[in-house]
Amino acid sequence: MVNFGIKLRELRKNAGYTQKQLAEKIWVTKTTISYYEQSERTPSPEILVKLASAFHVSTDYLLGLEEHRKYLDVTDLSEDDIALLQHTIDTLRKKSQNSE
Repeated sequence: MVNFGIKLRELRKNAGYTQKQLAEKIWVTKTTISYYEQSERTPSPEILVKLASAFHVSTDYLLGLEEHRKYLDVTDLSEDDIALLQHTIDTLRKKSQNSE
């Protein structure tokens, strides 16, 4: 299992955030982000959800329970757009199952 602090630091750097910018985004202090990255503290469930949302990943991915990002952020999309995406996903899954 990947260390949470390492994963958080990786995600933060890949997103181009400083510790201060990430802290402001999720309403904690820069020191708190530093503690998380150094594995000196662990986030509460509420903060974990905020971090997952900030990086568009699942909480399971953040915690190292999933290896791949399997989260599709549909924030700000209309219900029609979400339905279209769901239809496309279902079609691709059927195609994949038929080719096996």
